[in-house]
Amino acid sequence: MNLLKKCCSCFRKKTDGTSTSTSHQLSDPTTDFKGQPRLPTFAVPIRYDIQLKPDLAACKFEGIVSIFVNIVADTRFIVLNAAAQLHINSDSVYFSDPNSNKVFEKPKVGKVEADEILVLEFSETLPKGMGVLTIGFEGVLNDKMKGFYISTYDHNGQKKNMAVTQFEPAYARQCFPCWDEPSFKAKFNIALLDVPSELVTLSNMPVGEEELNGNLKTVYYHESPVMSTYLVAVVIGLFDYIEDHTPDGIKVRVYSQVGKANQGKFALHVALQTLGFYKDYFQMPYSLPKLDMVAIPDFAFGAMENYGLVTYRETDLLFDDHHSAAANKQRVATVVAHELAHQWFGNLVTMEWWTDLWLNEGFATWMSYMAKDKLFPEWKIWTQFFDHESSEGLRLDGLAKSHPIEVEVNHASEIDEIFDTISYKKGASIIQMLKGYVGGPHFQNSLATYIKRHAWSNARTNDLWAVLKEECNEPTIDKIMNSWTKQEGYPVLSVKMKNQTLEIKQWIIPITYCCGDYDSLISLLMEKKSETYDIKDLLSNITDPARSWIKLNVEQIGFFRVKYDDGLAAKLRYAIEHKCLSVTDRLGILDDSFALCMAREMSLTSLLTFMAAYREELEHTVLSNLIKIIGKIERIVADARPELMNYIKQFFIGLLLPAAANFGWDPKQGESHLDAMSRGDIFTALAVLGHEETINEANSRFNAFLNDRNTPLLHPDIRKAAYVAVMQKVTSSNKAGLESLLKVYRETDLSQEKTRILGSLASCPDESVVYEALNFALSSEVRKQDAVFGLAVSKEGREVAWKWLKNNWDKIRTTYGSGLLLTRFVGPIVSSFASSDKMKEIGKFFGNRTQASMVRTLKQSMEQIYINSKWVQTIRNDKDLAEAVKKLANK
Repeated sequence: MNLLKKCCSCFRKKTDGTSTSTSHQLSDPTTDFKGQPRLPTFAVPIRYDIQLKPDLAACKFEGIVSIFVNIVADTRFIVLNAAAQLHINSDSVYFSDPNSNKVFEKPKVGKVEADEILVLEFSETLPKGMGVLTIGFEGVLNDKMKGFYISTYDHNGQKKNMAVTQFEPAYARQCFPCWDEPSFKAKFNIALLDVPSELVTLSNMPVGEEELNGNLKTVYYHESPVMSTYLVAVVIGLFDYIEDHTPDGIKVRVYSQVGKANQGKFALHVALQTLGFYKDYFQMPYSLPKLDMVAIPDFAFGAMENYGLVTYRETDLLFDDHHSAAANKQRVATVVAHELAHQWFGNLVTMEWWTDLWLNEGFATWMSYMAKDKLFPEWKIWTQFFDHESSEGLRLDGLAKSHPIEVEVNHASEIDEIFDTISYKKGASIIQMLKGYVGGPHFQNSLATYIKRHAWSNARTNDLWAVLKEECNEPTIDKIMNSWTKQEGYPVLSVKMKNQTLEIKQWIIPITYCCGDYDSLISLLMEKKSETYDIKDLLSNITDPARSWIKLNVEQIGFFRVKYDDGLAAKLRYAIEHKCLSVTDRLGILDDSFALCMAREMSLTSLLTFMAAYREELEHTVLSNLIKIIGKIERIVADARPELMNYIKQFFIGLLLPAAANFGWDPKQGESHLDAMSRGDIFTALAVLGHEETINEANSRFNAFLNDRNTPLLHPDIRKAAYVAVMQKVTSSNKAGLESLLKVYRETDLSQEKTRILGSLASCPDESVVYEALNFALSSEVRKQDAVFGLAVSKEGREVAWKWLKNNWDKIRTTYGSGLLLTRFVGPIVSSFASSDKMKEIGKFFGNRTQASMVRTLKQSMEQIYINSKWVQTIRNDKDLAEAVKKLANK
């Protein structure tokens, strides 16, 4: 603390040196370090003493950092990261040797903007051992939601600024010079200087000391344990909070905008319970003295796991008992549990390099299900795992332009694009598969050992396999799992029945199957590309057709798909109609069938006939998947066989009406959390399909809501359905519904309500209204991170959405810069098309407009167009489709 104060004193007596760039140097010291994927390791940071002086009104900051560095090899150079936006005060740079008290001043300073590195060349070789590197700097509090940035909020009718950090994956370098790679863990002492005294100032650690100077204050924080730079965090603004303590004394707070403190109660409850669960599961307590969770109005991601100071979008932390839906409640629990899992997987044990990002994100995703199942068993959360995680992982991993879980990252500019479905959802799915293979207790003990062994350090995927091999006595774990992590794609098991023998073809894979009931479960490791299994004994006494089915990949534990021969598929359809299969298995068969149809391994006629077996389905996860498939089929048929659209819609409406009748419009006493979520999903789908009765009822309830925002007629669970229904009646000549929705949008201060409305506007079938809705999404009335919710475009609006994207691309690129937010504008609009001509047009447009962070997303979207175009051709050649659809529609 004394050294920090001394540095702060020096900082206030700032030297007169001006910020300079490489061009001002006499020679270029960067020559030997350009274009390298990683920083050199001849100097290693041990501790950072950082002083930041933010000016929230002027949207700028300045600072000074003293980095305790271990020089481990002879060198005249120190190479670290600094972004182009961070201006270095060259005259402030020096290196001091505490052993000899010698100071090495005025090094040559060079920056390579493309690589975001700062190269310091001293006039003589630096002494080995510990030294202190001091650098002064200044920068801008940007509006891009990364680095050190500004978020805005309203307080008593005035617009205010708050300052927030978002350093993952590689944005700490925008705030202070540092070794901005996860393997360079260090301790951090942070001080915030001359901050308005009425503001709340937060960092990773508790406040150590605070000094008041009139209406300003300087805040010193306790030293942190070792951590990576991407986990450092600072938040400065006006907040309310609520707090509680865990049984072992950890102080937990939820910060929100003034007046919203009560909306943090549910998240606080989840956090307290989750910390206790993780402590027991990992056999390791939470490692910091406090945990702050902060709702930020402008936030690019769902949340960020900064050590001890987790930041969130408001929609993912706050829950309003009167105006939030059941789906919002589950979302808050999911995100809180995910971020707190990172306090162990990611913060305490950190991936060595971004190649192993899945060790952070896959495990945090999977652990969030473990926590939710513990806290809310009535949610049946594991039945949702396949629909939310595995199904989405399989979808992306089925593309040729997918990537392995362990993906090589050769430059910082490539990191953003791997924060995707593969790292999160496929990662979580193979963890679930691995747990099923080795057994729950073995797996838990292995994870506890892994955490203990690598705590406060870094790890690679092979480190995890090594622990599992030891703890589970499974010497081939790495051989089995490398198939899943080091290559993209997944197996499709081709299954045939021949003379009471199962014939299965694919790669090395742990599989399960059962015949007729779940008591006959068989688990084995398929080690050859083709295997046969004699199942005479399992089938010998079966005469009941309800028990003649055979299901592989029981409960969808394995990350692969299964293709059954016609005979096996028919028996499974019978089992589905008669509810002989579990919820997850009914869901898995449906999802596999759709994927096979899209891959042209099953005709659309066969798929639709199979879907008819789900007419009486009431389980949320199966209905959720069914609705997603309905939406995709409706769009592809509109392109391939538009003359059949009315029959297709009639069939799909018939599939969903039994569920709609069961759930009804209004909540029922004692109904389940899942039923509450299903209600909104079903009526939203029926509105999109044009079901007049649904649209009329929804509009009637919406009108009641306009007159009374607290009416029980429009429960939060059905508001999205009502908003979509309203937009089905909006036209360019009658915009009353649109204007009413925008009125609600402007009056509410609940972020979840705003995103519900925003996600409904472009569902209108009128092209001109869609264009207007998209313009609104890009307007100043919509926070930047929320604009992508407005891209949920109707099938009729796809072409106008593409036109809008082209017309506004320069504005979007300027507003969002590079990174994940930019890529989110591409996929939803581009990948919905289904013609080779459109693929060429899109490729030509983005030919000279592509940035590194969006290359993979664009390639995947283009591949999806290609897949869609081939699917369209197959559907056009399906001679049985018209007759089958008409029969299904009239049933």
